[in-house]
Amino acid sequence: MKYIGAHVSASGGVYNAPLNAMRIGAKAFALFTKNQRQWRSPPLDDEVIRLFKTNLELSLILPKYVLPHDSYLINLGHPEIEALEKSQLAFVDELERCAQLGLDKLNFHPGSHLVKISPKEQNYEERLLEEEYRCLDVIAESMNFSIRATSKSEVKLVIENTAGQGSNLGYKFEHLAYLIDKVEDKSRVGICLDTCHTFTAGYDLRTKEAYEATMSEFDRIVGFKYLAGMHLNDSKALLGSRVDRHQSLGKGEIGWDAFRFVINDPRMDDIPLVLETIDESIWAEEIRALYALEK
Repeated sequence: MKYIGAHVSASGGVYNAPLNAMRIGAKAFALFTKNQRQWRSPPLDDEVIRLFKTNLELSLILPKYVLPHDSYLINLGHPEIEALEKSQLAFVDELERCAQLGLDKLNFHPGSHLVKISPKEQNYEERLLEEEYRCLDVIAESMNFSIRATSKSEVKLVIENTAGQGSNLGYKFEHLAYLIDKVEDKSRVGICLDTCHTFTAGYDLRTKEAYEATMSEFDRIVGFKYLAGMHLNDSKALLGSRVDRHQSLGKGEIGWDAFRFVINDPRMDDIPLVLETIDESIWAEEIRALYALEK
């Protein structure tokens, strides 16, 4: 019931990603459908699309276990109109690329308000909260814009929780719930929980009691019905540090027990569970180790 893989390379063409996933024994995978560090990429031509679908079928991985990630350049909460519109159009393009490839999800980081407020400033907490929710409103409208622009599509916008580094939003479960509430078409929205981000945002996962408390809080505030995928990463940074530094499984501050809890949690059945750990040379080993945790 668990579908585990990694964020594999699409170098040379997106059609190589399913083959790379197959080589590491993956039953799920993530990929970038374009160069993630450039605004523009050539459109997908018919032959590329055909090869991707052929290789995906060859890998025996169903489309619903593929979790594409959008470009790192996109900021759906950008405070400047011109930059915001550029991000919105790029995001729509990403959604359309997923649809062309026959995929039904697009994973993305919510966005950042980019406002620098010093903790020493007067009314710091109040001002920060105002900026965060102003930005969340912009992100929600960007999501609604993108859904309307792809109204004939069923590609789900999968919000990834963040560590909260800098001015990145999505580090609180309340942020995720707020965005879902503002999205007009709830059938087009989902959540991806990243274990590293969850931990460094302040939600403990290291003991059975802590894990259950965190997941109960997620269910109460957001709801497991929206969980569409997970990123399985250990963390170099401490609990609540708000620092996004992934580590190989069992070698960081989270430890193996948390991943045992995930693998044996039926709420995580039938969704892509994707490694983004730092050493891709041991991904096959990590995948086998995760499956070995199943009771």
